[in-house]
Amino acid sequence: MSLNDTPSGERIHIGFFGRRNAGKSSLVNAITNQELAVVSSVKGTTTDPVYKAMELLPLGPVEIIDTPGFDDVGELGELRVKKTRQILAKTDVAVLVVDGTEGVSGCDKELIQLFREREVPYIVVYNKCDISGGEVSSENEISVSAAKKLNIEELKEKIGSLAKNAGNERRIIGDLLSPGDMVVLVTPIDGSAPKGRMILPQVQALRDVLDADAEAVFTKETQLTETLSALAAPPKMVVTDSQAFGLVSKIVPEEVPLTSFSILMARYKGFLESAVKGAARIKDLRDGDTVLISEGCTHHRQCGDIGSVKLPAWLKKYTGKSLNIELSSGRDFPEDLSGYALVIHCGGCMLNEREMLHRKNIAEAAGVPFTNYGTAIACMNGILKRSLGIFPDLARELD
Repeated sequence: MSLNDTPSGERIHIGFFGRRNAGKSSLVNAITNQELAVVSSVKGTTTDPVYKAMELLPLGPVEIIDTPGFDDVGELGELRVKKTRQILAKTDVAVLVVDGTEGVSGCDKELIQLFREREVPYIVVYNKCDISGGEVSSENEISVSAAKKLNIEELKEKIGSLAKNAGNERRIIGDLLSPGDMVVLVTPIDGSAPKGRMILPQVQALRDVLDADAEAVFTKETQLTETLSALAAPPKMVVTDSQAFGLVSKIVPEEVPLTSFSILMARYKGFLESAVKGAARIKDLRDGDTVLISEGCTHHRQCGDIGSVKLPAWLKKYTGKSLNIELSSGRDFPEDLSGYALVIHCGGCMLNEREMLHRKNIAEAAGVPFTNYGTAIACMNGILKRSLGIFPDLARELD
């Protein structure tokens, strides 16, 4: 993915599900007009989920996911089915591909039930209509032929009508600003900063500031004092990388609102209220408790890494307890959280809203507090209420 591409977390995720040999991969190829997926008459050709980020008219930026057959058998088949279930956690729109020559099977009905349980918008596609001769067309059903490319454009329109309601309409920061407002963005440049570029939440926040017709100044935490002094008037707010919360909070005057990119991202992804409640539970940790620190992306962990080094150290210093720390990253997130006392997640910039809420819901179902980096760090620095000052309702809950 280039620097100009839409991040995965901002794309509509469209998952293709169904039995083996129903024609999922053929349909993916027909819709995208590319040979993205391997097609074969041999059952079970797709052994792992296939991801493809692309622009798909009339939808715009999407992530297409071709899944293994849900009726796969054997030990490997069970693993593939498990992977398919995991895909549902991030699916904004589900496309159930049914073999039109055989009709809806028990396996297809099981998938429909899963879609409904997880409240995933879905459409049922009866493939191979050139062979079956059947024609179905209703609000969430359609007959197509992937091989002959019949009704493919009509299918894309139906998917688009479901996808238009699946996007995140929240703003990262723009709705908190007025035209002409000044925002100071504090971005430490240390060993963990990506070489030659900014991290995604910083870039997204900057773009949203500009979309609000406001102004932004980038500075490092070591130059923040000089930056604030150089401004003709106090800024509307200061947003900092969470790692520098402690230092920045001492520099920024109390009357200037202060928050972090991670806290803004938690609001953007729809779980800030849960993150605040979860952070308030850090003080309840006991000796021997296990804390899961999870990141949505995978990267090379360096000396001083926030997830594997800094957060564990801050937790143990703040609580004074001997804690067990476990780490997860990327797509690996435990489905069973019953053994954990707390989950601290990254901001989730590389995960879409549905997957972030799924992870939060897994924790809540297990009775495990769920928070994120920025909210937890603000709590441990004693500035959680201050960092939520731009969200008065949430700040009042801490009184």
